[in-house]
Amino acid sequence: MSEPIKLNDLLGIEDLENCKVRFLTSLSNDINPLDLFRENNLEDLMKWLFWNYSNHKSFKVGQTAIGLVRTQGNKWLLFNVSKVTEDLNTFNNVGFRHQTLEQHQKYSGRVIVEYNNKSQNLIRLASSVLHECNVSQVLEQKYEDDEFPGYDEVNLPWVSLSRVINKQAWKTALENQKGVYLVTDINNGKMYVGSAYGDSMIHGRWLQYTKNGHGGNVNLKKLEFEYIKKNFRYSILEIYKSITDDKFIIKREAWWKEALQSRLHGYNEN
Repeated sequence: MSEPIKLNDLLGIEDLENCKVRFLTSLSNDINPLDLFRENNLEDLMKWLFWNYSNHKSFKVGQTAIGLVRTQGNKWLLFNVSKVTEDLNTFNNVGFRHQTLEQHQKYSGRVIVEYNNKSQNLIRLASSVLHECNVSQVLEQKYEDDEFPGYDEVNLPWVSLSRVINKQAWKTALENQKGVYLVTDINNGKMYVGSAYGDSMIHGRWLQYTKNGHGGNVNLKKLEFEYIKKNFRYSILEIYKSITDDKFIIKREAWWKEALQSRLHGYNEN
């Protein structure tokens, strides 16, 4: 059996004692950092790579910072290697200026490594982890994974939904299922419970949200489309076969409205 290729076999960083690896798993407001990469929002992704939390500095000037974002399980995507150039001395904010190391740019978004991070600490000394970061795959093109994850794993911001809604895997999965779904406003916590049982089922219903944001809902019409694009997330509460009676779907929708109190505290009217 051949020896696994290690991440640093590709990067060739010599001073590992002056290098840190940051594993990004989730951000504020339950933002998935992988979505930021998919949407080419590298500016926000880099902010989180160099973020300082309260009274704790993530890096020091002169250190090399390696950014990895979780794709699934123990798989991580390399998205940046930078040198820390300035300490901004700020907390609960971006704490550093940096310079991306051009010699490693060819690997950005193309190298997937496997690493089981057993520590709660997501910022690790490279000397303690890189020898365990095995290269799983080197992609020909930058990472783009829009496979349907399963109905119980769907939880997308509007911008991601609009990107995948007509991808074949998503279209096939959503247009063949009736169901009850949840729309969440991450800015204020308000929820909207909806159901899908008409033409193209969940796919048809969600396609309308990508086109106008409101899908015909009275309260959602009151919101600016740009606000919806920035703050709304979409998930699935229950799915049912296409032969399920529509009246049963409506009954389940009403149950979820009551359970989540989305009439009293959310965007549902009735």
